[in-house]
Order: sequence, then C-alpha cells, then structure tokens
Amino acid sequence: MSVQEAYKKLLFQLSGLYDNREAANIADMVMEHITGYQKTNRIIHKNILLDIQQQAQLQKCIEELLQHKPIQYVLQEAWFYGMKFFVNESVLIPRPETEELIDWVTQEINNKNIFVHTALDIGSGSGCIPIALKKKNPHISISSIDISKEALVVAKKNAGDLGIEINFFEFDFLNESRWAELSTFDLIISNPPYIKQSESKDMRKNVLDFEPHIALFVPDSDSLIFYKKLAAFGKEHLAEDGKIFAEINENSGEDVIKLFTNENYSVELKKDMRGKDRMLKAVLK
Repeated sequence: MSVQEAYKKLLFQLSGLYDNREAANIADMVMEHITGYQKTNRIIHKNILLDIQQQAQLQKCIEELLQHKPIQYVLQEAWFYGMKFFVNESVLIPRPETEELIDWVTQEINNKNIFVHTALDIGSGSGCIPIALKKKNPHISISSIDISKEALVVAKKNAGDLGIEINFFEFDFLNESRWAELSTFDLIISNPPYIKQSESKDMRKNVLDFEPHIALFVPDSDSLIFYKKLAAFGKEHLAEDGKIFAEINENSGEDVIKLFTNENYSVELKKDMRGKDRMLKAVLK
C-alpha cells in the first residue's frame, strides 16, 4: 500500500463520521504521524510504500477513530502553545481557549498589572497550563495540584519531555482541611470542572466516551463548587495584590461574578475567540 493509497483509505473510512474538511485534517495528522511526511512532502512521496509496521499502525488508527476516539488520544499527542504534549484518557485534551487564558495572564504580567513570583495551578491535567505559563514567564516558581494520580503521571512526563520545571503533587483541592499545607501565591490559575451534568446530553460522543468526567463535570445541585472554593482559598492564600484567573462555563458568567463579588472580590470577565464569556480575573478588594 502506497502513501497515497493509505491516505485515500483513511479519507474513505472517516467520511461517514466527519465532514470533508475535518476528515482531511485528521487524515493529514495520522499520515504525518505514521510516515513522518507533512502534507507537502507526502504529495512528493505519494508512491512510497508503507512497511508492514506502518500498515499495522494505520489499521489501528482507523479502528480507534471509527469508535469515535479523539484523534489526540489515538496519536497520544496534542499541540498547545506551540508545544507537543503527550495525552491519554487520564487527562483532558488541551483546548485553544485555554491558550487565551495564558495570553491574558502573560499580558497582565507584561503590563505590570500583576507581579508574579509564585503561582499555583489547580487541576494539572496534562500540565499544559503551568508548562505554558512557565515557558512564557521563566521567572515564576509554579506549583500544580491534581487529585488524579494518573493525570499527574502525564503532567510530569510532559514537563520532563519539554524541559520545564514545575512542582506537581497530588492534592484534593475540595478538601479544605488540607489547605494549610499550601503557601501563599501571587497568582492562582485554574481550568476547573464546570460543565453541569445536565449539559452532557448536548456534548459530542467523542468527548463523553473518552475524556475524563472528573475533569469535566460538576453536579447540577452545586455547579459552582470549584469557584466557591477558589474564592475561599484566595482569601487565605493570595499574596497582597494577588489575582485569580480561571476558565468558566460560558453560561455561568453572571453567577460567577455574583459569587466572587459577594466574597469581596473585584471581578472581570473576558470573552474567548468565539465571543463567549470564558475567563475570569478576580482580585480581593
């Protein structure tokens, strides 16, 4: 089977699951992963034959994709902030919206609206937030916590592979009795679980079936639980003039503002690239 024949086989198999553009993008990613050829080079080498191992890889990718498994989990890689991260089903796939959160924090630092020497990331996941933040701001000492041992294995691997020093450790943030173990921080940043269980019915199968629910969902009865804890934690663990930055549910902006305002914070929301309320900045008055 030639490179070109393999690409056509991929497209045909994916055509029933994705529109033409998305199918082509996924096929390009798979072929680059298997052959090492980017799209332009693949055309030049279209008649090169795949070896037995490459053909087996191709078949495995097709089978997993047909089960609606996200391409990032199939290839075990995702790009974030110009860096390639290892990902598996223990961690969320990094999203472009989260890059905007890093941009906002970095802009605040560059404009000297916040002076950051120490930072805490709550909910390590793949490690994309603390690693990207450290890459953009090497002077910051960053700690990152997660309740999931499996996620921390992934985060530590990514930090090691990318040569970024982060202090990762296992920690249940919702357990207030452990907060005393943590220091004070100039910056607290988080992309916590914020999707209501009832909203799962509107989500795509590839998210519901493969991404870790512990990192996605909160109960409808207490959907702002992580923001309540963030507000309370910040009162005890924000250094003077420190700030909280967090991602939020696009449908919860007003409720989150009210929550933090009632806890004596001044609050600013920021829209993402799609014009949705997606990010929060909170500062104690």
